[in-house]
Amino acid sequence: MTRSTWLHIAIGAICVVAALVFVRLHNASGATLPSDSASAGHRLAEAWCRECHAIDATTVGTRGGPPDFVAVANRASTTALSLKVFLKTSHQRMPNLIITPDQADDLTNYILSLKRD
Repeated sequence: MTRSTWLHIAIGAICVVAALVFVRLHNASGATLPSDSASAGHRLAEAWCRECHAIDATTVGTRGGPPDFVAVANRASTTALSLKVFLKTSHQRMPNLIITPDQADDLTNYILSLKRD
């Protein structure tokens, strides 16, 4: 192979590696990253849920009745799927929430962020 061929191969390899790094670091779907989503979920919980639920570790045990979010997060049965289904289902003692899939994801990510290891 000639020197020019090796140069083209090297440039191509560098471009491929750069593209892979870019794709890996860039959130191609445009969705929020989980930590951003959890922050958005916390804001939603403050706006919609705080009146009835203790929504973070600092308010655990301060309300009676509805479960606090830390307790929900730490139930063995709590998964991302179970939370999303719950948020999309009508409940007798809870207002009917009409939320977008992104809002359900944000609330789910926030609640799961409260899980203790």
